Amino acid sequence: MTTVTLKHLSTLLTAMILIAAAIAGIQARSRAAAMNSAAAPVLSFTMPSLGGRKVHLSQYQGKVILMVNTASKCGYTPQYAGLEALYKRFKSKGFVILGFPSNDFGHQEPGTDKQISTFCTSHYGVTFPMFSKIDVKGPHQCPLYHYLTGHKTDPRFPGVVKWNFEKFLISRSGKIMARFRSPITPESPILVNAVKTQLAQ
Repeated sequence: MTTVTLKHLSTLLTAMILIAAAIAGIQARSRAAAMNSAAAPVLSFTMPSLGGRKVHLSQYQGKVILMVNTASKCGYTPQYAGLEALYKRFKSKGFVILGFPSNDFGHQEPGTDKQISTFCTSHYGVTFPMFSKIDVKGPHQCPLYHYLTGHKTDPRFPGVVKWNFEKFLISRSGKIMARFRSPITPESPILVNAVKTQLAQ
């Protein structure tokens, strides 16, 4: 009788644990959905990080954001150093850089996410958030970049991304405030001053 009772208790405990885990998962998904629905449209997307973790961009609501499409074998690749310096300079004031590797231009990002992560860390000491490789143009363009470049969703700065290391500056309220083509480096006064202006808002 005791053995049967213990087995029943064990089964009941296991069931309770599974139910609790399921409830916790539902609550987490509900919180994430609520965050995304309350976020500015540009931050309503969920993107995988280089490590494979799902990241709700809504977590960056209220920050000044620089979104950049990156590549490891491009003439502009050394901009990683400038981006990291810019991030370290202003992150305490509510600034973040989000890097999105892409192989769309000259096949200059051929590596896997793990290889990209190793490259960014070992060559440039990148600490700002980096995401899984995506298409920023073409038939498989990811929804985030469809939004960033669309004439309806971004009438002020529309048009296809032309090369690696284009930069979109997002205000604390989630508005696209500026767009910088690849030759504009992270050290360029026009870019730095634009970041400062948004941080002062």
